[in-house]
Amino acid sequence: MFASKDLFFSKPSGYQISRSVRTRASATASFTRAVSSNGSLTTWTWSGWVKRGALGNGSTYRGLFGAGANSGSPAPLDILRFTDVDTLQLSLGSSTVSNTSLITTQVFRDPSAWYHIVLVYDSTNATSSNRAKLYVNGSQITAFGTATYPAQNTQTTAINVASATTQVIGGQYFGNSGGVVLPFDGYMTEVNFIDGQALTPSSFGQTNTITGVWQPLKYTGTYGTNGFYLNFSDNSNNTATTIGKDYSGNGNNWTPNNISVTAGATYDSMLDVPTLFADGGNGRGNYCTLNPANNTYSTGSGPKFFTLTNGNLTGTTSAGGGASRVMGTVGVSSGKWYAEATIGAASINASADQGLICVPVLYQASSVGGGSGGVVYIAGTGQKRTDAGSYAAYGSTYTTGDVIGVALDMDSGTVTFYKNNVSQGVALSGLTGSYTIGAQANDVTSNANYATYEFNFGQRPFTYTPPTGFVALNTQNLPTPTISNGANYMAATTYTGTGSALTIANTVNGISFQPDFVWVKGRSGATDHALYDSVRGTTKDLVSNSTAAETTQATGLTAFGSTGFTVGALAKMNTNAATYVGWQWLAGTTSSSNTAGSITSTVSVNATAGFSVVTWTGNGLSTATIGHGLGVQPSMVITKSRSGVNDWWVAHKGIPSAWIQLNTTGASGTGGGLNGTINYQSTYTSTVFGFINGSSSVNNVNQNAVTYVAYCFSEVAGYSKFGSYTGNGSADGAFVFCGFRPRYVLLKRSDTADAWVVFDSVRGTYNLNSPHLQPHLPAAEADAPPYGLDFLSNGFKCRASTASMNASGGTYIFMAFAENPTKFSLAR
Repeated sequence: MFASKDLFFSKPSGYQISRSVRTRASATASFTRAVSSNGSLTTWTWSGWVKRGALGNGSTYRGLFGAGANSGSPAPLDILRFTDVDTLQLSLGSSTVSNTSLITTQVFRDPSAWYHIVLVYDSTNATSSNRAKLYVNGSQITAFGTATYPAQNTQTTAINVASATTQVIGGQYFGNSGGVVLPFDGYMTEVNFIDGQALTPSSFGQTNTITGVWQPLKYTGTYGTNGFYLNFSDNSNNTATTIGKDYSGNGNNWTPNNISVTAGATYDSMLDVPTLFADGGNGRGNYCTLNPANNTYSTGSGPKFFTLTNGNLTGTTSAGGGASRVMGTVGVSSGKWYAEATIGAASINASADQGLICVPVLYQASSVGGGSGGVVYIAGTGQKRTDAGSYAAYGSTYTTGDVIGVALDMDSGTVTFYKNNVSQGVALSGLTGSYTIGAQANDVTSNANYATYEFNFGQRPFTYTPPTGFVALNTQNLPTPTISNGANYMAATTYTGTGSALTIANTVNGISFQPDFVWVKGRSGATDHALYDSVRGTTKDLVSNSTAAETTQATGLTAFGSTGFTVGALAKMNTNAATYVGWQWLAGTTSSSNTAGSITSTVSVNATAGFSVVTWTGNGLSTATIGHGLGVQPSMVITKSRSGVNDWWVAHKGIPSAWIQLNTTGASGTGGGLNGTINYQSTYTSTVFGFINGSSSVNNVNQNAVTYVAYCFSEVAGYSKFGSYTGNGSADGAFVFCGFRPRYVLLKRSDTADAWVVFDSVRGTYNLNSPHLQPHLPAAEADAPPYGLDFLSNGFKCRASTASMNASGGTYIFMAFAENPTKFSLAR
């Protein structure tokens, strides 16, 4: 679609950030500065780009910016920080009383990408709620669990104050009793402080007109007396005039504390940045790290989770029994990729399956051996173990000080490990799908068994030169996706009914489309679902929570428009003051005589988006095939009889030899009312889908002279994902890698009877995303635990143990569509 990989992020600003700095909480790394004279104590703006490492653990806060006094009672103390439960907090006042306290309802626990955070303090404002404002990724936060605003003209007590206060970036300053405490663990860049002005995020960023993603913009205004600009670009030394240099022109340099620019695992000057561009080396962009959201363990008393530190580049196992595994934040399905891990302090038992792994991104087990196509290079024996559960001689043993390289070649489907730059040979071949790199500790029976892995995905200099053609694992080096902005092909649009003809626009950041499939559900009331498509035509209504045949609703959906759709006064779609959501998909060109299958069909298809709408008339034969027009094998097909009273039948790649019903809670099956199977595995090809033994039963899918419709979806990298996962029964639930930040997620437990559940990013605008609807029920929207997902820059994570989405050992199928591919996404 575009000639250059860099085009997406070069529009509209063309701004490139060269480096970030890692502040390691383990070293209490930070930057400090004493202010020599007061700046404005009533008006200022702070802006910074941050990427999280360590997340909340229920007890530790992570400071971003603030100041504290060395004297005074109570001591002045101002702080912007992440709390112990991953909310964002602003507290201005003293060590005992805050005159300003904002704590978000929203949680910020996406460790896989960058956030842009802006804090505006303007106590001169006549409106109380405008005197302190927080913005994330260009949007103002308005949902707070705590919201105390300063009285008009209240002065800050520590920030911008010269009387014995210390300013800090990357922590909190607690005066004589503690100095810098509660350090931030992660990455920071492009930090601006504007003294004397209350600005908006548009001074520091803007929306990319192609991707729709908020991106950095060079600040070009003035800074005021104590203003500063830190980009951490000079890594020639770890001094206030190099890595702590102020580029505002004010000379307000910052002193680095425990920031290292010495080669090795503690090197803190990183290429990990929120802008993508080629640099002739590893590339600049969002880099892979170890993923706290995909850090799993088996039951028992063992090491459980890996302990992740140092911006999620250090993974440590503990002594004891059990099994655990941590994976990277980036998965790849093509290309050649290289990463390294240096073994730190270690005592490795030869009987333990401890070592580096390469596994599929949807891997569910806590260790290699679960049958998902992965391999581990075992440190204590030099053997390899694959998911077939077998051990084989492979390479040398390794321990403290050794550097293990991983060369993942997804073009040839192989992975090769290196010890201190010496190839150990191909460890596994035949790799297909998406893979990532990580580490595991398994069958650890000795209390003396532990290890530390210092990972490097290329954000700092590699110890050894990668093999020819292999590149660092970052978003700049990821392939350019076919669809850079999901808003071109799929929309989730909320609206409020008027009781009279109403046109709903699906425009997002200037992007809209004419939908071919519209699925409407009332949010505020218990109403039937309403499904319409352009092939069957306007006013032709189907109900996902019913077996009913198609009806004609003259006041239902009356038009598919160039930017959305129009509804009449049908109560379930447009009752005055009621709220609704309309999920919409783009198909496209319609063929009235598709003869690819044994039955001629009518098809509206958009192969780019992997979606088609198909209609046909049954012929009563026991075996039938129908052309879908996608050009690749469908991943999911939803079928409904139009003229008959029958169930909704769903075929899905996650249950390849079975079917499941959209209008019931039933588990997947292979017989019953269908009198046979919708056999995805056998009858779904790049040209047709079909049915085996689908003849004369009441609920079959090919009755003679009965008309049908099918909605066919194929997977498109970076835009749509279909698959299955296994629940873990925990609020720290299963993580599902999608390769994009989701806009829409549909879930269904397949191994037993349970509810269908659908989430989207428009009804649930922040994490935790808990508003949900159920396709098999007319129930109104619910918005409370035990349901909830985190939508992340690379997929989604279950944050509840409810059986409908994350029961221990439960199997689930899903359908997900993107806001943006991971290549461009910001953290949510």
